[in-house]
Amino acid sequence: MATGTSKTCAKRRIKPCFAAVLQLSGQSWLRDLRESIVADTSEHMKNVVRILGLDPGLRRLGWGLIDVEGARLSWVAHGVIEPPTDLDLSVRLLHLFDHLTAVIAEWTPDEAAIEETFVNMNPSSTLKLGHARAAAMLAPAKAGMLVAEYAALDIKKSVVGAGKADKEQVLFMVKRLLPKADTTMKADAADALACAITHAHKRKVNNLKRMLA
Repeated sequence: MATGTSKTCAKRRIKPCFAAVLQLSGQSWLRDLRESIVADTSEHMKNVVRILGLDPGLRRLGWGLIDVEGARLSWVAHGVIEPPTDLDLSVRLLHLFDHLTAVIAEWTPDEAAIEETFVNMNPSSTLKLGHARAAAMLAPAKAGMLVAEYAALDIKKSVVGAGKADKEQVLFMVKRLLPKADTTMKADAADALACAITHAHKRKVNNLKRMLA
């Protein structure tokens, strides 16, 4: 059986070893953990997190805002940005960026999420969609937000329960989950709200993964 003196000696040996481990690790994980705790505490104090969902497109960019309070989701606003089709590509992209920047300034979301690019059979269309998606991601990034990305399959599974759901099914479920939303909303806005809802379900797991990466 160890005596009191031997226990004290063991503690004295352990403390320097533990300190050395922390020093070698650079304490980066401690910093990440502390920042995560501060963020969670801040969120708990204000209770509500506002999420901006984005459905990118060069012709129509859907956006939707929801408030998350615990497990409760509340509709805030939604809309569709439609650049004039007769403008040059660069000007249309600037139109998307400027108008989305104005939306962010007006509604002040805390986090953002966007649908990943769908690769279709037309390389030119896929490339243009990628440009529009980049313009959409830059606006929240400029406002200091990280932008989570979700595949269309994951969004449909999260909102409808089936990865092959069509736009009408997504629209129906968004209206059920957010009953205060305008019933005449366009499909692009519904897709954006669905992206925001998906992020509301997965955001804490994503934050944990980012911290442990």
